[in-house]
Amino acid sequence: MKTQSLFVLLLLLPIVIKAQFITYPIVDTHVHVFTSNNAVISQPQGGSAFSGQDASYQGNEPAYNNNGDSTVTDLVTGLMWQKNMGVKLTYSDALNKADTMTLGGYTDWRIPTIKELFSLADYSGRIQGMTVINKFIDTNYFDQPIGDTTIGERTIDAQTWSLTHYTGLTMNGDSTLFGMNFIDGRIKGYPKYQPGSGNSIPKTMYFRMVRGNAQYGINRFYNNGDGTITDSATGLMWQQNDDGIARDWENALAYAENSTLANYSDWRLPNIKELHSIVDYTRSPSATNSPAIDPIFGVSSINDPNGNPGHYPYFWSSTTLQDGINPTAAAAYIAFGKAYGKMNGNLLDTHGAGAMRSDPKSGLAANYPQYFGPQGDALIVFNHVRCVRNSSVVQGINEGNQVHDGFMLLQNDFTKQLTIINTKAIKNFSVGIYSITGQKLNMLNVGDTDRVTVSFTGFKTGIYFVKISATNYSIVKKFIVK
Repeated sequence: MKTQSLFVLLLLLPIVIKAQFITYPIVDTHVHVFTSNNAVISQPQGGSAFSGQDASYQGNEPAYNNNGDSTVTDLVTGLMWQKNMGVKLTYSDALNKADTMTLGGYTDWRIPTIKELFSLADYSGRIQGMTVINKFIDTNYFDQPIGDTTIGERTIDAQTWSLTHYTGLTMNGDSTLFGMNFIDGRIKGYPKYQPGSGNSIPKTMYFRMVRGNAQYGINRFYNNGDGTITDSATGLMWQQNDDGIARDWENALAYAENSTLANYSDWRLPNIKELHSIVDYTRSPSATNSPAIDPIFGVSSINDPNGNPGHYPYFWSSTTLQDGINPTAAAAYIAFGKAYGKMNGNLLDTHGAGAMRSDPKSGLAANYPQYFGPQGDALIVFNHVRCVRNSSVVQGINEGNQVHDGFMLLQNDFTKQLTIINTKAIKNFSVGIYSITGQKLNMLNVGDTDRVTVSFTGFKTGIYFVKISATNYSIVKKFIVK
């Protein structure tokens, strides 16, 4: 069996050296195309219509390594994944498979949570009806089947289940697991058992096993006392309370771009993966009489589509979900309350609080809600907003020039160089470079010099750790190669 990754040690280092690490890095959506309500457009300038959408802000670009042993390492998250899922399994069989897997020589495989699974989502994907244009996962690294139409399945019937159970019930009182559909780009709750079987005949779905970074998907929220919440696990700062106003997508973008909450001027509408990071799957209207979000946040209470009070709104993301004949016309949202659909004339929680679906970007309020698809998904169009920005509280050496514990760290994004200045003449220090999975890539025994430049030329895009060590001294900081 391969040795455990040094990544575990790196995650523990902040406890010893009092440095803060981002343990839940959000992988970018891989969206680089700008859209209006109905067309591809050139990049909008700041302050103009549709500025501030997903493609305006680039984060941790997806980066993978094919390990050559049927495993794939995500260089951003530190998670290692099964390349090929094999056949569909029941949930019980998947648990047994994870417990007995020795893929790649590892024995610590597990079923991923929905947050781990969603880290693989790629929103350069597109589907038109049942025709797959591009899957919502990088097929250069991952094998992703589609539904078997020869046995009556739809193309999209190739969902990947997670470990995350819905704390409520969906549709007709069904016990439910959340899954990601990498064919149509959505997160939904799926019944564990065949309809009408009385919870006796389990359904089968695909499972993609994962290992590593057990901290991924776990938030560390802090109330800043100024109407903002910082998540030091992701490095994001959030608007604590939504303003209670429903908007179409264009106006949601404008509201976020123009916000000056807590005197910050760099707020934005979150992309769908950022927004998903604050879903709390231990909570739901049915189980906790609350939305699926930590109670440190405030969420407006609104009427459901039938006009009954006590519902929680959907929240817009800045991400266009490319679906249908016009792939620019809908944007992704998260249902923090019940994900409503209408079936046989009955309004039901069809997919669960924490589902991720899409809505038309614009329309007349009087014409909505409408209901669409086999589960009658409720189309609302006028959804709510929770703004986000990058936090300056969580420090990383990629965030500008810093002085930290006797060293000044200067990053040059253009030459991929890191200059380390020894401001307190610390003796006999060394500099180690590690991958996000903990592999030592380089070690420089610097000595007593007052300045050293470390080159990352030739390094793949991704996150690396730089460890500066001396006698009774150690700091670890992050370096992003773009």
